[in-house]
Amino acid sequence: MKKFLALFAFLGLFIISCSDDDATDPDGGNPMPPIEYTSGSADLSNYVALGNSLTAGYTDNALFIDGQVASFPNMITGSFDLVGGGEFVIPFMADNLGGITLGGTPIAGNRLILDFSTGSPTPRPVDGQGTTEITNVLSGPFNNMAIPGAKSFHLLAPGYGNVAGVAQGLANPYFARMASSPNASIIGDAMAQNPTFFTLWIGNNDVLSFATSGGSGVDQTGNLDPSTYGGSDITDPNVFANVFNTLLQTLTSNGASGVVANIPDVTSIPFFTTVPHNPIPLDPATTDLLNGAYAAYNGGLQQLQALGLISGEEVARRLISFTAGPGNAVVILDEDLTDLTAFNPRLINMRQATEDDLLTFTSQTIIGTLADPNNPTSINGVAVPLADRWVLTPEEQELISNATANFNQTIEALAQQYNLGFVDANATLKILADTGIPLRDGSVLTSTYATGGAFSLDGVHPSPRGSAIIANLFLEAMAARFGSVLPAIDPLEYKGLYIN
Repeated sequence: MKKFLALFAFLGLFIISCSDDDATDPDGGNPMPPIEYTSGSADLSNYVALGNSLTAGYTDNALFIDGQVASFPNMITGSFDLVGGGEFVIPFMADNLGGITLGGTPIAGNRLILDFSTGSPTPRPVDGQGTTEITNVLSGPFNNMAIPGAKSFHLLAPGYGNVAGVAQGLANPYFARMASSPNASIIGDAMAQNPTFFTLWIGNNDVLSFATSGGSGVDQTGNLDPSTYGGSDITDPNVFANVFNTLLQTLTSNGASGVVANIPDVTSIPFFTTVPHNPIPLDPATTDLLNGAYAAYNGGLQQLQALGLISGEEVARRLISFTAGPGNAVVILDEDLTDLTAFNPRLINMRQATEDDLLTFTSQTIIGTLADPNNPTSINGVAVPLADRWVLTPEEQELISNATANFNQTIEALAQQYNLGFVDANATLKILADTGIPLRDGSVLTSTYATGGAFSLDGVHPSPRGSAIIANLFLEAMAARFGSVLPAIDPLEYKGLYIN
């Protein structure tokens, strides 16, 4: 019981609280005159939201009803209602579990919850079988047209919602259950509703999928054919610019106005900041054993340096050494190191991680496990280097940074060209990571995993409280561009984390 009480005290950010105090004049205590809300020059009678999981309400590694209700577009429509906003229809999932099936076969798991059974809270999927069957196509139209997993060019792709293509990875299961026809496109279904106002937040997955795969994809800069891209690749900046321009040209063609948002630095989210580069504790005997095992590798590097075949700088980067006690860095494979196997097959591209490397959140499931269950010495991250998919090296981070900068330059320039509102989501996510955002009760919302309150248990998607912060960014952008006056969203009215 004491563990539970301590935990709930520690997770104080997760408790919902709100205040309904009337506004008063600070001088006389008299009620302030009511605020006159207005949409300004924006016509909010038919609002359509486009984007990916961040807009759909995907959280805790799944899409489920409560998360969809707490999506930022649904939040802001509550403010729109005060100034003539129309109905906002959501393609709701069938339950709050989040799992989905295709022909009865599960193809995506349930949402995550904190499991307290071990005494140390651990994220795990909630029990049960999700009842959302992809072949049960919903009847639209829908105002929330955001599709989890979509990249920018997917919004233009006919057939992206064809149920027959889901099993082959040619179509998206979330769009398949709501598309108007097998050959429909997301933008086509959105425009069929003749929207008067839109939000567009797309492009995150054009770089995020590369990042979450540990950089195992390909930077496709120079390749203008997205049909040849792999799922974990970075989109060419010219492809992104052409797609984004086409989307805005289409969305504004009937006179609609809207707000667009840029792409956050994905390396600052909890998925990349939670697992340290040096989580390995060692006793003296194991330390001696490991240092002895790596002596031949270290010696081989030093021999090549003596022959002038590699630099002392690279040798220093690659030498592997452990010390007794906590704080030992994991051993990783690094494809950007010089390939030395032609000189010695045992000199593979491995080194120990540094604080400049970012380990993925999922790497904790492999570090310390056995690569060979029958060999107790084959410890992943120690005796066996971690594969590329578990780590973002500085070189991979630079590719991500360059792509993000290119995409964001395009988004901001086109927002100005089309006279749209602009949300700098990148700046706000940086504040969450660096200092946090204070709330009215004195608490501070941060990007710290689980306890920070801004992100869900998957380490990528915002919590409902984090979505409220995003909702306010869109409302602020509307005020700046269209002169609207709308009530802000109180993050404290939403959960920082779902606790079962």
